[in-house]
Amino acid sequence: MYSEPEPDTARRMRGMHATAAAALDATPIGSREAWGWRGRTLGRPVATASGEGWLRLVSAPADKAGGKLWDGPQEAERLMPPAVPRPRLRERRTWTKGEHGYLAELYDKITASTIATHEPILREAPNLDDAWWASLSTALDAIATVPSDRVAVRQEYLDRAMPQYLGIPIDTKVTSWTTAHGDLHWANLTSPALTVLDWEGWGVAPAGYDAALLYSYSLLVPDTATQLRHQLAHILDTPAGQFAELVVITELLQATTRGDNLDLEEPLRRRLSAITR
Repeated sequence: MYSEPEPDTARRMRGMHATAAAALDATPIGSREAWGWRGRTLGRPVATASGEGWLRLVSAPADKAGGKLWDGPQEAERLMPPAVPRPRLRERRTWTKGEHGYLAELYDKITASTIATHEPILREAPNLDDAWWASLSTALDAIATVPSDRVAVRQEYLDRAMPQYLGIPIDTKVTSWTTAHGDLHWANLTSPALTVLDWEGWGVAPAGYDAALLYSYSLLVPDTATQLRHQLAHILDTPAGQFAELVVITELLQATTRGDNLDLEEPLRRRLSAITR
């Protein structure tokens, strides 16, 4: 999804990916690499005795290698219903080496391509048919009903961050919580067949959070943003959906202060104005 990280990180991750492949009796195929944010993850297609798959390596500082993000894909495999199309998790391994902990996950092969390739933001209109949108709507509705004690968005964060980054007085209390994927953007969705990727951070969030996040990442392509609002109107065109948009705008504006998503700042502020005026 992201660009290759700085050389030392890339070298370390490639070495550990090779270690993971050997541990799982998998052989990398070709030269394709899929990097995560700042080299935190590295995925590659692999061959195994049970068929082709996808081997994803996750890295974290050794003292933070565990918990919600570590267990998310395994819990999604156990709890998500069939209406949510996702790659099936075959095996996993965890280990620590030096200052880093690692998680290797072997998934079934997904043949469809991600809609965005190097970042979450949509920059050109994808060709998505009605069946794709219907599948997405069904998946989001199904995810929302899954009982979970995992947390994707915390009330305490909203109480602090929403007034700060929105710059307006606002009631930050969430009145409706549902389960969310938590990182629903265009590099985590495939077409022409829908698959929802990357289940690290799923958990409870304000109702409508996933739809609001995907909409915000669509703002640079107005035609697709309009289509998305039409297809997911039952989620977005509600008081809860509007509040979820404000939550997402808060998070993404905060990200701009770290140098991320800078070209989204202006359309996000225009959307903030449209919601709150």
